[in-house]
Amino acid sequence: MEITLKNGNKLSLEGACSAFDAAKQISEGLARAAIVCSIDGKLASMDTVIDGDCAFEVFTFDSEEGKKVYRHTCAHILAQAVKNIYPTVQYAIGPAVENGFYYDFDFKTPITQADFEKIEAEMKSIIKANLPIKRIVLSRADAEKTVRKMKQNYKTELLADIPEGEEISFYQQGDFIDLCSGPHLTSTGRIKAFKLTSLTGAYWRGSEKNKMLTRIYGTAFEKKSDLEEYIQKLEEAKLRDHNKVGRDLGFFMTDENIGQGLPLIMPKGARVIQIMQRFVEDEEQRRGYLLTKTPIMTKNNLFITSGHWDHYKDKMFYIGEEDVDDEILCLRPMTCPLQFTIYKNGLKSYRDLPVRYAETATEFRKEASGEMHGLTRIRQFTLADGHIVCTPAQLEKEFQGCVDLIKYLAGVFGIDGDIWYRFSRWDPKNADKYVGSAAEWDRVESTMKTILDDLGIVYEEAWGEAAFYGPKLDVQGRNVHGKEDTLFTVQIDFSLAKRFDMIYIDENGEKANPLIIHRSSIGCYERTLGMLIEKYNGAFPMWLAPEQVRVLSLTDRTCDKASEIAKMLFDMGLRAEADVRSEKLGKKIREAQLDKVPYILVIGDKEAEQNVVAVRHRSEGDLGTMTIEEFAGKCLLEVANKTIK
Repeated sequence: MEITLKNGNKLSLEGACSAFDAAKQISEGLARAAIVCSIDGKLASMDTVIDGDCAFEVFTFDSEEGKKVYRHTCAHILAQAVKNIYPTVQYAIGPAVENGFYYDFDFKTPITQADFEKIEAEMKSIIKANLPIKRIVLSRADAEKTVRKMKQNYKTELLADIPEGEEISFYQQGDFIDLCSGPHLTSTGRIKAFKLTSLTGAYWRGSEKNKMLTRIYGTAFEKKSDLEEYIQKLEEAKLRDHNKVGRDLGFFMTDENIGQGLPLIMPKGARVIQIMQRFVEDEEQRRGYLLTKTPIMTKNNLFITSGHWDHYKDKMFYIGEEDVDDEILCLRPMTCPLQFTIYKNGLKSYRDLPVRYAETATEFRKEASGEMHGLTRIRQFTLADGHIVCTPAQLEKEFQGCVDLIKYLAGVFGIDGDIWYRFSRWDPKNADKYVGSAAEWDRVESTMKTILDDLGIVYEEAWGEAAFYGPKLDVQGRNVHGKEDTLFTVQIDFSLAKRFDMIYIDENGEKANPLIIHRSSIGCYERTLGMLIEKYNGAFPMWLAPEQVRVLSLTDRTCDKASEIAKMLFDMGLRAEADVRSEKLGKKIREAQLDKVPYILVIGDKEAEQNVVAVRHRSEGDLGTMTIEEFAGKCLLEVANKTIK
């Protein structure tokens, strides 16, 4: 028997052997560290028997494959522990995720995070027992019998979804068995360090039409020191979480009487969004965009035409036909069909193209309760939305213009080093999710790949992440907890112009359908605000800070002078406020620092008499005294240059 290693070397073995024994032939140390292997490109447990020629690769915890299997095994240990403690629990799914794992449960009586201690203790007992983990492959009939014996309703539903003819496997450790495709570690004792980290609600299969389950998150590492380092980073992340910092600093709040995913943006947060919005709109205008303002509500006719009604209806808020003049009215989830309607107002020539529309648009999407968090995923949001209608010959230049705008804005806001690019493609195995033919998708995706390569963009590919009407370039970022999200996007649309009968007269005098680029230049303002709060821990750069200068009176005698200076600075274009309370100066300074105000000016008798200000910067400390004009000039230059410090 001959196995081919990743480096191309071949290893001859006599007779069948386990993957672990094969790994020993490569390296004793590698075998000891092995988590999982790949046999002819398919992941398998290390106890899998190799009985013929194959391609063979071994993965340790240092690989993504290894981490995934290690943590997925820990998720099963969590499920076994919960089942031991709560015998009536129904358990659903427990995948590995980035930086850890989770398992969803349906408890008879709700649990809290206070219950983690006893769950972790039971998990440690299971790990200490070093239970062998066995893979069991069953026929459908035997699998159905096994699931009935388990009395687990969610497993019954999952089993029914497995296509006929597909292999059905279970994994067993001790007396605990779970429906799972695997692979796993060979025993529970392989888990060395773990921690349960959080608890939240999650709808079964992500649909709010289904029951809300309890999701327990955790993480696992091979070394206790690595786990401790990760937990410390988690604690530090919690302190920078915009959901905490933004509330503490008064940027936003929520109220249960208003509803989930509907944050109240308070004066500080509203001011930052206003600054961003004005800057973005001005920059878009400078780049040839035409500003539109369209209704937030429209008849569903437009979304039937676009295909959103078929492909996106579950994410839309709408009023039933019996409520309003026998019509179905929708709160818009995007502006596309509305701006397309503006384009159709008057015949266009190729000489009129490209047409670039931009809008600061309030939009609505029906996000599931378990998915919402702070400002990053909400049900009403404000998007820097836009669409470019162009000819095929103009496509690459216009696409490049969209990417240039995103890069420029990301640089100005100081997040250009925190983003990366993803080429989101369609899933040909699930063609029903999309409009258009396979040939059209292949042609457009090939065109987009050429554009991205010509632009020199380094990107990863994500199959199945395209919009239903075309591929897209997603600009990705992470929050302080490491969760990945899409911040901005540029999409090529090859189908909606035909659906909406959008035309232009080409160079030959013939009618033609244009191409459309959907893009968001700075994405959702609320999400970007949340990202910036975390990026700067609430200490915004001077040009973005909701309050740029706070003028403090040292004594009651200098109250009027402090108020006068604050007004002078305000009239010069700086967001300045005065603190003339009868409080000790130390308290006023501490409060200004806690509020992350960039500059603090102190006005005592001497400063008032000499018409100067004593300047303190929140990070640089005492900057000495300056005239009001000198200080204002320094600040205005910092604002004009959009300095980040």
